[in-house]
Amino acid sequence: MFTAANDETISGNCSSEFQRFERLSAELQTAVECGNKLQSHWSPNQTAALLLSMRNLTDSLHKHQLKECQHGEPKNCSAAEVPTNGGLTCVTVNNKRYCKPLCNHGYDFNFIKRSRFYEQCSKETGYKWTTQYVGGNKLAVCISSPIQVSGVKTSYFPQDQDCLRTKTSSQLENHVIDTFKAELKNQGVLGKPNYACLTCG
Repeated sequence: MFTAANDETISGNCSSEFQRFERLSAELQTAVECGNKLQSHWSPNQTAALLLSMRNLTDSLHKHQLKECQHGEPKNCSAAEVPTNGGLTCVTVNNKRYCKPLCNHGYDFNFIKRSRFYEQCSKETGYKWTTQYVGGNKLAVCISSPIQVSGVKTSYFPQDQDCLRTKTSSQLENHVIDTFKAELKNQGVLGKPNYACLTCG
């Protein structure tokens, strides 16, 4: 039965967020680097228990990072869906929300998106996304493909640098966002960009 004492224990365990992050990151990195040497000492039950914990943590972290692009203006626009096997960068200019889907290396869009590599949601669109999909907030789907020809060059993450690897570096993340801002400006979208973000599917 869950008690106040349990709650205090959980609160205590979840304190010191920065130190916990540093320790967890270091331990995970060690587990990856040690590979089979470490895993050979685990029983099947221990391996399964660790896989379950990692799955639960991964699901929790994924849901958390999906929220990063959900707070942009205008509020009447629903959050655009982030494509699996890719990412989504968004920015608001003059109360209009613009989002650009990107695919990881080895994936391509199932629609040609060279002429419309981003979508818009604003009062002018009835607060609906100008998507090739009927209704809803799905802007793109990234499908497995040996070649990438459906989108513009900047709509793909480089090989060995997928969306999540990009987000581990603020410099790489800002480069993707700044590229999108520059592309919008070249398309005649002028004004101060706000609520910029990059989220991974």
